Formats: sequence, structure tokens, C-alpha cells
Amino acid sequence: MRVPPAPQVSPDRFVTVLFVGSHSEDRQALQEIFAHTNWRLTTVDTPARAIATLRSEHHAVVICERHIQEGSWKDLLERTRTMPSHPLLIVTSHHPDNYLWAEALNLGAYDVLPKPFDRQEVVHVVSAAWLYWLRRLRFQERPTAERQLVASCA
Repeated sequence: MRVPPAPQVSPDRFVTVLFVGSHSEDRQALQEIFAHTNWRLTTVDTPARAIATLRSEHHAVVICERHIQEGSWKDLLERTRTMPSHPLLIVTSHHPDNYLWAEALNLGAYDVLPKPFDRQEVVHVVSAAWLYWLRRLRFQERPTAERQLVASCA
């Protein structure tokens, strides 16, 4: 008997998040938070694995540790920008300082999440990021003339 393939998760219908980090306690905390949602969480430990995953699977949101192995969140942010319907990046850190907030937001990260993760804050930030990503995706799918009309009315 042939088993049908698992259905593909459509990132425009389901919240799809990639976590990039090597700390098992952070992975576990996110898995526990996501267990109470219908969101899909994928975890990897390096930016190189994140890029490989993003090339083969669509993710709307990437949560990346401030200090990661074999690279930086800034490199990851830059590399994801060239991807079609690129994901939004959220930087996470223990005790994020004003410098990280300013740097992350000025370089184009969506937000910064402090650790340890607070369930309510993670749900709020990831939800907002996904909704923003989805609006951007739907706007990009509009025909060029329609986008120009919408932009001129704004």
C-alpha cells in the first residue's frame, strides 16, 4: 500500500518559523510555546543550515540568536533579502541593549525578542511579523498597475 506524501505547509496560510540557534533551552522553550498553536517551527544551529533550509522550505519568519555559530544574524539578514518572498528576521538575545535594538531595526530586522522567552511576547511578535509578511506577499502578487494605483492613493 502506497502512503501519500505529507502535505506541504503553505506559508501564506500557516505561520512558519525557522529558529537559528544552538542553545537547547531556547529551542525547547520555543517548542513548548509553539505546541499550544497551529504554527510550524523548524530549528537549525547555523546560518549555513538556515540558508539551506530556506532554499528548500518556505518560512515567513526567522528567529535568530544574536550570537550564533559560524556567522552572524546580520549575514543571515543580508542573505535572506535576495530570496523571493524573503522571511522577516527577529533577533533574540539575553538582555538586549539599546545598541542591538537600534542596529537590528536600522539594518532591517523586524524586531528583537529578549530571552528567556515570554510566551505572550513571542506569540505577539511572531503573529505581527507573519501578518506583515503576508500583507507584503499579497501586495507583491498584485499586478504592477494595481500596485501603482494603491501606492498613489496612500
